[in-house]
Amino acid sequence: MTNEHISRIRANIEDRLIGKAETIDLVLCALLRRGHVLIEDVPGTGKTTLAQSLAQSLGCSFRRIQFTPDVMPSDITGFSMYDASSGQFNFRKGVIFNNIILADEINRTSPKTQSAMLEAMQENQVTVEDVTYSIPAPFMVLATQNPVEFVGTFPLPEAQLDRFFIRVSLGYPSVEYETQILDWHDSMEEHPPLSEVVDAEEVLALQAEADKVHVSTALKQYIAQIAENTRTHPDVLLGISPRGAIALMNAAKGSAFLRQQAYASPDDVQSMALPVLAHRLILTPEARLQSVDAENLIAGIIASIALPEA
Repeated sequence: MTNEHISRIRANIEDRLIGKAETIDLVLCALLRRGHVLIEDVPGTGKTTLAQSLAQSLGCSFRRIQFTPDVMPSDITGFSMYDASSGQFNFRKGVIFNNIILADEINRTSPKTQSAMLEAMQENQVTVEDVTYSIPAPFMVLATQNPVEFVGTFPLPEAQLDRFFIRVSLGYPSVEYETQILDWHDSMEEHPPLSEVVDAEEVLALQAEADKVHVSTALKQYIAQIAENTRTHPDVLLGISPRGAIALMNAAKGSAFLRQQAYASPDDVQSMALPVLAHRLILTPEARLQSVDAENLIAGIIASIALPEA
């Protein structure tokens, strides 16, 4: 039944996001491992479509936040409002108190508002006026940003980037898939909204099943060595944190689960290393001037480390 759930979600999203099976699986991996996703690409490639399609496929509460410079932290977390009839302050929950959050163009809001999401993304809770409120599970943030527009934007700080489990980029479709997209939009048929194919309880059950995937001690040492090599690389100013290493281990478990395997393998680690680690690296100014690429740097590190023994 578990495989059937995954297949239904995948097929549902592919009905709207044509030709992006690999990206869809990365997002499903994040969902299984209770992680958040940063979707980064140029306009018009399907960033919002991906996030909305996932949300519509899940029987979970969903809210979209269109970030602009005037969005306030209280719009995210909530605020206390005085009730004259009772003479008390009542807490009004912000949009973060939903299962699936689409943070559209997150880099267009102020750093103060961006930071309002940190506690929620890390601890699944929000503290307002010294009172802590839990966010309902499952909880997932899908944030989008345009990497080529810089006017009126606020780049995400390192602490915020580190909260994102993976970063994905959709890229342009092939001619074959773009032709299918054009056919879909040229059709005179009315395309109804996607139906919900799983509910919140089923999502939680999938997450619990993915928790059971085994990671050997040798594979953990392999992941730790990758993290260590990023910290000592001459082109890296700030390497992968322990949070990043944990994310890579969890991503390998999610990848194995999607492959219907009971244990994670080096292939799972290698396939997830770039989307999990690349956005967490801080390169030296000299490396940036020389156009050193974080993805290529990580690929080189992985190639230099011997595979763990079975």
